[in-house]
Amino acid sequence: MSLRGFPYGWEALKAFAGKIKLKERQDNSDEEWQVAMHYTMLGRTGLEVSEVGLGTWSFNSSVYGPLAERDAQQTVHRALDSGINFFDTAPLYGDRDRDGVAEEVLGRALAVSRRDELMISTKFGRKPTEGNRANFYGVYAVESVEESLERLGTDYIDVLFFHSPFSDEEIHDDVWEALEGLKAAGKVRFIGHSISKIQDTQQMAQKWAQERKIDVVQVVYSLLNREAKTLIADLGAMGIGVVAREVLDNGFLSGVVERASVFPQGTLNARYSRREIVERVEQVERLSFLVRGDIGSLPQAALRWVLDQEDISLVLAGAKTASEVEDCAAASQVASFSPVERKLADEVHHRDFAAA
Repeated sequence: MSLRGFPYGWEALKAFAGKIKLKERQDNSDEEWQVAMHYTMLGRTGLEVSEVGLGTWSFNSSVYGPLAERDAQQTVHRALDSGINFFDTAPLYGDRDRDGVAEEVLGRALAVSRRDELMISTKFGRKPTEGNRANFYGVYAVESVEESLERLGTDYIDVLFFHSPFSDEEIHDDVWEALEGLKAAGKVRFIGHSISKIQDTQQMAQKWAQERKIDVVQVVYSLLNREAKTLIADLGAMGIGVVAREVLDNGFLSGVVERASVFPQGTLNARYSRREIVERVEQVERLSFLVRGDIGSLPQAALRWVLDQEDISLVLAGAKTASEVEDCAAASQVASFSPVERKLADEVHHRDFAAA
């Protein structure tokens, strides 16, 4: 059921979406009928999105270790089979020689699908071939979008995120006119802010939301990092769609990292000291009680916990394999945690571990 063009205000739209989700869960209770995914609304955009989306940072073959394109494509296809319709990528997901490797892989994998059944988000402002420096100005935004469209093999982007601006001083005034031009041309539907360094940039996100310059944010949020809790509530009250990323804490909530785990040199987690690894693993162990009943894995528990938080629209699973994305997608089907379980999860949370 599409929510586009819903004729009432944000509060009515929010309530209506909640009823749709509840009705699906009730009507689909027949044991012979297996629902693959539940859908919700991406804030005030009216876009109908799967509760679990697929992030493609790992598709650039360096962040989490090598990943063959064939495996990446199988992951995308399994995501589609599981009911996932939201896919997130970026030009930065490449290497020193080539921008947007993940965009290219994703574009080829999605070529088998109907574009109007997909939601694709990408970003602008940072490229690996330019040393990841900030470029948030008009001409660059247009150039970046045109390149992303070509790599993705599509003629429009559903959500275009600012890719981690670290301060408002990095934002050039002409970028807003350029973004409006891209929207008017039908090349971008909605603008978002992918937030990093939350303590330094949350006020910027709130200001942009109040001025209706953005309709979506992407934030780090997980059982191990809850820094964005207040910001999520504030933005949710304004109707901003909230996409949660790093919900598995870059693998520490995958259930496979141990105290003695050694990460390959050059991968994201190789930067952590042994003490940091042990502390994260110990915290994960304290949360093991969340794997129970219909929740069959730690990733499912981690994603379900985030989905249970008010004002979260969807969670991004950074899966590398078909089996991983299928496991994560199942988090949409399992029962929500009880108030007692949520309270216990809060009681054992003593610190926020740093985001990537």
